[in-house]
Amino acid sequence: QEQLVESGGGLVQPGGSLRLSCAASGSIFSINNMGWYRQAPGKQREFVAVIRSGGSTDFADSVKGRFTISRDNAKNTVFLQMNSLKSEDTAVYICNAEVYLLPDVGPPFKYDLWGKGTQVTVSS
Repeated sequence: QEQLVESGGGLVQPGGSLRLSCAASGSIFSINNMGWYRQAPGKQREFVAVIRSGGSTDFADSVKGRFTISRDNAKNTVFLQMNSLKSEDTAVYICNAEVYLLPDVGPPFKYDLWGKGTQVTVSS
């Protein structure tokens, strides 16, 4: 079945860096938007970054200038490079993708995929 699998989370000191990866697999016709959300304990899930099929990007104000998002279309993979990490970046980071699936009959249809999440902990 179609799924997203994240990797690269872990423990890092304040000011350090981490690179997250998210790979899509399954019978996916194409991928439109692909990005990241995060959720800290007791808080609402919040948007972090997105990259569209054409390469344009958007970031949450809290991470602008520190995070970079990129993608490898041949591998259906999105990356999140996180630099100058702060304690408030601690959260479960969840991958999201707006994909298109091709049915037996008719045109491709849009489908929203979510990963299980990977823990990022920023602490000294």
